[in-house]
Amino acid sequence: MQTLDVDVILIGGGSAGLWLLNRLRGQGYRAVLFEHKALGSDQTVASQGMIHGGIKYTLSGALSGASEAIAAMPEHWRRCLRGEGDVDLRGTSILSDHFYLWSASSAAAKLTTFFASKATRGRVDRVASRELPALLQNPGFRGVVYKLVDMVLDIPEVLEQLAKQARDSIYHIDWQRSHFDITSDGQTPALVMDTEAGGIRLNSRALIFSAGQGNEHLLQRVGASAPVMQRRPLQQVMVKHKYPHRFYGHCLGTESTPRLTISSHPCDDGSQVWYLGGNLAEKGADMAAGALIDKARSELNALLPWVDLSDAQWATLPVDRAEPRQRNLARPDQAFADWAKDCSNVI
Repeated sequence: MQTLDVDVILIGGGSAGLWLLNRLRGQGYRAVLFEHKALGSDQTVASQGMIHGGIKYTLSGALSGASEAIAAMPEHWRRCLRGEGDVDLRGTSILSDHFYLWSASSAAAKLTTFFASKATRGRVDRVASRELPALLQNPGFRGVVYKLVDMVLDIPEVLEQLAKQARDSIYHIDWQRSHFDITSDGQTPALVMDTEAGGIRLNSRALIFSAGQGNEHLLQRVGASAPVMQRRPLQQVMVKHKYPHRFYGHCLGTESTPRLTISSHPCDDGSQVWYLGGNLAEKGADMAAGALIDKARSELNALLPWVDLSDAQWATLPVDRAEPRQRNLARPDQAFADWAKDCSNVI
C-alpha cells in the first residue's frame, strides 16, 4: 500500500468545501478534496444561488444576530466576482444583482419606519411605482415594494469557477472501497482507499468535513461524538412555465419569515423554472407533493392573479438543511466550524 502525506483532506464538494480548497491552496497548503457524488449536488444547488444580506431576517421589525452575521455577505461575494476577494469568481453569471421584498397588502406598514431607519441604510430601498419589476406592473397590484442588495448567482457557474482553479486536487471517492483508519494514538484518522492502481493511505494534519448532511455519517465513521447535527427540512415547489419575466423576491406575510419566496432559473428550451420557498416550503415540508402543489397554486393565484400558469408543469423538491444542533432546533445565526470530539485532527 502506498502512503501519502498532505496538509488537509476535505470531504464534501459543495460551495463550502470548494471555497476552502481554493483558500488553502492559495495559502500554500497541500490540500485535496473528495466528493462521492457530483460537486454541489445537495444544499449548494438547493440554495438557488441566493446571496442574502440579512434583511429577510428582520421582518419582525428589528435587527437580529442572523441579519448582522451576513450583512456584508453580498459585498464580499461582489469582490470575489471582480477578482478582488479571497477566491476568484470572475466569469460567473449574476442572474440578478438585487432581490425584491414585496407586500400584496398592508403587511409592510409595520416595517415602513424600520426600513427607513439608519439601521437598514444602504441595504434596502423603497421602489417607486414607475420602477416596479415587470411581474408587478399590473393594475391589480396594490402593494409596496422594496429593493434589497441581495443577489442571485448562477450556481453551476460558481461551482465551475471554484473547481477549475483546483481541478488537480479534486477526486471522486467510492465509500464502498474507502474507509478511515484510526492511527495508533486512537485519535488521528487516515483515509484509506482501494483504487484501480492499488491501495492508498492518505495521512493529513487536518481532516475537514464539508459534506452538509453527510457530516453526520462521516463523524460516526471516525468515532467522533460531537458536534451533533440537526436537520431542518423544507419542500420547495418548482413551476416550469413560459411567463417571460424573471423575478427574484420575498413576499411579506404576517409572520417573521417571508410568506413566499420566488427565484427564476432559465431552462435550455427557453422556458424558466420558478422555485417557490418561504413559509410555503417551511410549512409544506411534511405535506404530500400534490397537496403542496395545490397550496402553491392557491398562493400564486392570491398574490399574482394576473399571471397565467395554466400550462405550467409542477413538481416539488424536498431539502434537508444540515446544521449544528441548536436549542429547539432553531436556525443557527452564525457560520460554524469546530474540532470534532475524540479526534485530534478532524474539523
